[in-house]
Amino acid sequence: MEQNRPLTLLVCALGGEGGGVLTEWLVDIARHAGYAAQSTSIPGVAQRTGATTYYLEVFPVPLAQLGGKRPVFSLSPVPGALDAIVSSELLETARQIGNGMSAPLRTLVISSSARIFTTAERMEPGDGRADAQRLLDVVKAFSREHHVFDMNAIARDSGTVVSAVMLGAIAGSGMFPFPRDAYEHVVRGGDAGAPDKIGKMAAASLRGFAAAFDAVSAPRAQAAFVSSVLAGDTNDAPPPASALPADLARRFPPAVHDMLTLGHARVLDYQDAAYAALYTERLGRVLNAERAADPAGAHGFAITREAARWLALWMAFDDIVRVAALKGRASRAQRVRQEVRAGDEDIVKVYDHFKPGAAEFAALLPPSLSRRVTAWDRGRQARGLAPWALPLKVGSHSVFGMASLRLLASLRWLRRRGSRFAEEQALIERWLAAVETGTREAWALGHELALCGRLIKGYGSTNERGKDNLLHVTDHLAAQPGVTPAERALAVAAARTAALADDAGKALDAALVEHGAPARPIKAQPIRWMKRKPTGGA
Repeated sequence: MEQNRPLTLLVCALGGEGGGVLTEWLVDIARHAGYAAQSTSIPGVAQRTGATTYYLEVFPVPLAQLGGKRPVFSLSPVPGALDAIVSSELLETARQIGNGMSAPLRTLVISSSARIFTTAERMEPGDGRADAQRLLDVVKAFSREHHVFDMNAIARDSGTVVSAVMLGAIAGSGMFPFPRDAYEHVVRGGDAGAPDKIGKMAAASLRGFAAAFDAVSAPRAQAAFVSSVLAGDTNDAPPPASALPADLARRFPPAVHDMLTLGHARVLDYQDAAYAALYTERLGRVLNAERAADPAGAHGFAITREAARWLALWMAFDDIVRVAALKGRASRAQRVRQEVRAGDEDIVKVYDHFKPGAAEFAALLPPSLSRRVTAWDRGRQARGLAPWALPLKVGSHSVFGMASLRLLASLRWLRRRGSRFAEEQALIERWLAAVETGTREAWALGHELALCGRLIKGYGSTNERGKDNLLHVTDHLAAQPGVTPAERALAVAAARTAALADDAGKALDAALVEHGAPARPIKAQPIRWMKRKPTGGA
């Protein structure tokens, strides 16, 4: 610790995480301990709305020892001259390092391993997530010391906000010359009394503070934690294979068990045991084809693993019954209460807004009725009217609202009789048939076709577009006459990559034409409608 310059800290927090409160705490701690301190905030909208940085300087010598002199502070951080960076989100940490804020020989970096995905990541048709491993490598390479742990998990378990956890991490690092009691005193709101005399929010903040303090102040335990993070040991690991029914564990190789466990549970929760049995029967066909192409399992049954993943997601397609089931779950109510930090005695009211249209209702009707409803709605639009929709506002906190959601969720038996269910099953069979046939021709071709399942995502027009793209690829590239399986595998991979990179589909059309397949047919654009303003008479 140099005695002739301030200690510098940059705090990076997202909107609503209490970064301003954290900065006020630190300034209060410094001043009550007799040290000069200054803070500034830099509001901004980086990748997410409300991302803000807070800059703090603390002179490490008490004012009483300066002989009447006063330090001069800076208003903004200088790249490469920071003593510490504390961040509540991993990509924000890497972004500040990319701005040159962290010096490898000087800066302590404390970061949460949690991710809040950016707008750019969410906009990607494919998997647009930044690689967490690479972000961690950046933190490690550009810091003299680093502590990475899941601050959000600690805040959630403690019932507090992440700012209290960040304060505990700062205290545990020992970068400021303040005792632990000084930090805890300000968290209590200045009340140094017994723990049972302080408020519930302060008690929760102290729990989060203590957990983060221990995580950073125990370097050996922290080093083991960072090693486990870098090795991919996170809380998002799939459930153990023992959760898989014994008969399925015998039928499928161990390399598939983790993905099969998740897929089977999802489909079973979505519909019923018979539907889950159909899922495993379909997956068994893919496994038989892969065993024929790769008897020794040299590729780790990757085709069956990918099919297990994307088949489960496709079979559990979203509809109004599914939405009602998810909104009516007790776990969802608990999550909402945690998000708003409601106490046991607090009343929380939740209003869910639905606007199901004619297409959503027609999906649950038999094909003949479904066609009539769809034609009626198209006729409305042709006359310049808006697409029909039923706006609903359901108070899921009330008995009537929850009963309405449960009633709608209980209509899953109607799903099997609906027109969309039959359509989805037919499309699924077309994709699986292409995967089976391609796998028996060449393992690489089957693998690329199985990976095409990731094109199916979202709902509404996004979902329909993904299905059209997938089926066009399988119909025109998977079985091209006169083309070797290896060449077809490369063509399928190129088309899939293009479809995921360009939501408009221009890149996909170019890739299709390049590999000898026709571009996708141009579909009629939906009718645009607008309300006419009444015109006045003469």
